[in-house]
Amino acid sequence: MKTLILGASPNPSRYSNKAVRLLKINGHEVVPVGIRKGIISETEIIIGTPFFKDIHTVTLYLGPARQTEYYEYILSLKPKRLIFNPGTENAEFEKLAIKNNIETVENCTLVMLNTDEF
Repeated sequence: MKTLILGASPNPSRYSNKAVRLLKINGHEVVPVGIRKGIISETEIIIGTPFFKDIHTVTLYLGPARQTEYYEYILSLKPKRLIFNPGTENAEFEKLAIKNNIETVENCTLVMLNTDEF
C-alpha cells in the first residue's frame, strides 16, 4: 500500500518524520512530500506536487491553513483514504474528499500503525 506523507520533514523529532520511518518499518511504500529538501531513512523528501500513480493513502502533516493549496493536488492523486492527523482536521477539505469518494479518517498515523488499524 503506497502512502504519501504531505508535510514530510527532515527533522527526526517531527511526527511526519517518525511516520515515514514507522511506515517503512511496517513494510509500506512511502512517498514523503515536503517543503524542504532532506532525507528520511534513506528516502528523499520530494518538493512540489509531482504526480504519482497508485497512492492508496495520503496522510496530512500540514495545518488547515496550508492545506488549501494542495486540495487539487491531493484530489488528482485519487487516493482511497485521507488521514487528518491531530492538528490537521479540516471540515471543508473533509467534505471535498468525501464528495470525491475518498474515505476520510481523523486519527494519528503513528497510533494507527502501532495498534494495527492502519
